[in-house]
Amino acid sequence: MEFDLVIRGGTIIDGSGGEPLAADLAVRDGRIAAIGPNLAAGAEEIDARGRIVTPGFVDVHTHYDGQAIWSQRLNPSSSHGVTTVVMGNCGVGFAPCRASDRDMLINVMEGVEDIPGVVMAEGLPWNWESFPDYLDALDAGQRDIDVAAYLPHSPLRVFTMGVRGAERQPATADDLALMRRLTREAMAAGALGFATSRLSIHKAADGGSIPTFDADIAELDAICAGMADAGTGTLQIVLDAFRGWDVEFPIIAQLAAASGRPATFTLASGNDGPPRWRTVLDMMETANAGGAAITAQVMPRPIGLIAGLELSVHPFILCPSYAAIAALPLAERIAAMRDPAMRAALLSEKPEEGHPFNSLARNWQWMFPLNDPPDYAPPASASIAAQAAARGVSPETVVYDRLLETDGKGLFLAALGNYENGTLDAAREMLTHPDCIPALGDGGAHYGAICDASYSTFLLAHWCRGAGVDRIPLADAVHMLTQKAARAVGLGDRGLLRPGYKADINVIDMERLAIDLPTIVRDLPAGGRRLDQTARGYDATIVSGKVIRRHDAPTDALPGRLVRGAQAVPA
Repeated sequence: MEFDLVIRGGTIIDGSGGEPLAADLAVRDGRIAAIGPNLAAGAEEIDARGRIVTPGFVDVHTHYDGQAIWSQRLNPSSSHGVTTVVMGNCGVGFAPCRASDRDMLINVMEGVEDIPGVVMAEGLPWNWESFPDYLDALDAGQRDIDVAAYLPHSPLRVFTMGVRGAERQPATADDLALMRRLTREAMAAGALGFATSRLSIHKAADGGSIPTFDADIAELDAICAGMADAGTGTLQIVLDAFRGWDVEFPIIAQLAAASGRPATFTLASGNDGPPRWRTVLDMMETANAGGAAITAQVMPRPIGLIAGLELSVHPFILCPSYAAIAALPLAERIAAMRDPAMRAALLSEKPEEGHPFNSLARNWQWMFPLNDPPDYAPPASASIAAQAAARGVSPETVVYDRLLETDGKGLFLAALGNYENGTLDAAREMLTHPDCIPALGDGGAHYGAICDASYSTFLLAHWCRGAGVDRIPLADAVHMLTQKAARAVGLGDRGLLRPGYKADINVIDMERLAIDLPTIVRDLPAGGRRLDQTARGYDATIVSGKVIRRHDAPTDALPGRLVRGAQAVPA
């Protein structure tokens, strides 16, 4: 056979944003070999008539740092057409790390990313110390899709400074020199860049601030200089919008200008109040016109928590009376909650202090039932506040009744942002901006509170098929998910269906494309639970020419590998 794989008769949407093309596509040796009519036979063939054929999607904001070690499958992402993920975001991760620092890194990751400490303690072999060692551990594994990794700031700071770093003391000149050298070495070993967070609500599990919070700009300058020394690397940063974009955005602009390295950051709209994100877009345009290469990462739907009795967050979790039943099996908790005395207590009690996510799960105006199929653009009339007003009861009563009616299985969507005035208009405007890319799926993290790694399926199903006059052209949406996202972080060898490019491909039935309701699975180390979410409509997902999923189910193929650093555009 002339080719390893031929995809026949599909509509090719190549990732460039250009017009669709009816043609065959052939793969040889893990690369796209030919595109055109009536190609020669392949050892394997896929009938793509009535389907679209796209590049594999690139998710630049995930936290699979642990899952990529203990699991061969990076789902939910790989269930939604994603073929490459970037991890180490927000400056949290597991390397570099001395044995004495492991508990601290677990404390940070548990708090910021909602990964149970026991899962990390038992699931990770910790057979590394330096960041290059960690990359080697990733390289030795097998998995369904490709992974790339940022050097995370919190481990780097603690590795360099010890307890002083964990306690957020200022870095000395010697500290800065060492962080710069370690960054250069990490880039040379294959780090995709450097990631950090300044976000005030990023807290460790013990309630303390993360090591990187409010780090001096001189420290970030020194680390970015390490990328400049290496001549490679992207800066990923979570800025603290709570302090004001006029204070925070100049930081990324300064770092990008000084280092000459590309940079990317998180951007979202509030649900109400003035549209500050427009000012951010203006500032980004100005910086890029001056020579910077800055992109904003935008969620294509509301940024939200999923709340439920079996999850990390729900409206009653911090109520004093709930503590007495919190450890009971679900059926016993529901039996206890049916008792009139317990009901009266939980409906009247004020929650105690706890993780900020829990208070957000009581913002009744922006909290909605999450049913099957899940609605990520619900009307205002579906909110818990609106339902309570219509019934003449308290919002707590509405939530309580739903939990009892569903035997504790009912889920809720708490829309934290990106749902300005109850619509996705602002999200659409940001998504279609030249300097923005879709992202923020957070796969591999927030196991009991967030399941947004399905955003790629949502983007196609909602914005290309169901948004009426506000539809995003399919070619544009595919470009956002593929070439545009890949190029933003230096992955020039993927995201485009052209000869010579990496053969990461999706074959999609757009008519059937849909997102399933998140489910709770218990497949983490130590029996830990997490949210998972599947999709329908992916006839095939292909990585390096190998079919890893066929008709929405995994195959035995595990071609995913570590991507070491930026990748050049094929000649």
